[in-house]
Amino acid sequence: MEKNQKIKCNVCSCMYNNEANEVCELNEIKVCACPGCNNGRAEDESMCDSYRCK
Repeated sequence: MEKNQKIKCNVCSCMYNNEANEVCELNEIKVCACPGCNNGRAEDESMCDSYRCK
């Protein structure tokens, strides 16, 4: 079962970000673990691996 989810994003430096709507224009993203981080804090342990600089 495929879900119809929206990916909200406010990272203005990413080429896939639609700044006017704060939404990612990719159909899917890959989230990966940050190397060497294992403190249990989401902001330290995960990042968008699909990010590309404008």
